[in-house]
Amino acid sequence: MPYPPYTVADVMTTEVIAVTPSTGFKDIAGAMERWKVTALPVVEGEGRVVGVVSEADLLLKEEFHEHRPGMIGQMRRLGDTAKAGSTRAEDLMTTPAVTIRPDATLPQAARLMAGRHIKRLPVVDANGTLRGIVSRTDLLKVFLRSDEDLAAEIRRSVVQHLFPLSREAVKVTVTQGIATLTGEVRDGSLIPLAERLTRSVEGVVDVRCRLKEWAAA
Repeated sequence: MPYPPYTVADVMTTEVIAVTPSTGFKDIAGAMERWKVTALPVVEGEGRVVGVVSEADLLLKEEFHEHRPGMIGQMRRLGDTAKAGSTRAEDLMTTPAVTIRPDATLPQAARLMAGRHIKRLPVVDANGTLRGIVSRTDLLKVFLRSDEDLAAEIRRSVVQHLFPLSREAVKVTVTQGIATLTGEVRDGSLIPLAERLTRSVEGVVDVRCRLKEWAAA
């Protein structure tokens, strides 16, 4: 059977640096610098995520440091000017936070990041409690799988599943993440499906399907 897809839980970072709503501006900036991150989840109580504070939120103070906009400008950027005058996470953070569940697939996480133009997502359970952080870099971890590991999974989850009778005639090689399938199979109608399933294996960069239907003598 095909293997289940990788989920956010498989790649997320579980050691998370977070701040509370009362954390001050300088402490937030210091934590970002110390831990080399661009955003921090804001949690309260038993770890429930209530917002996210990012470098962009903090930079508003610098933007308006020497020149505050006029009345019309303030009205147009009411939220930004309010953040520029704030000193605590509860006033600086973006809320509600954009979060994701541990069982979400990696494509789901990637689409959410792309759609919201964000680089990191707090990972929360059903109660909204912080369980980890997943970043763009984390989503790329699947592409660090070895060629041998990828080839073995393709053989198990694709070749043996679709071609139990002719699996010995199918050769699977993976080089730099590019999978190549060669050989002859009894049921040629399954060849397009074999290519799609191989392409869906997490960590495969590309697929070259050179399978042919077995020609009976």
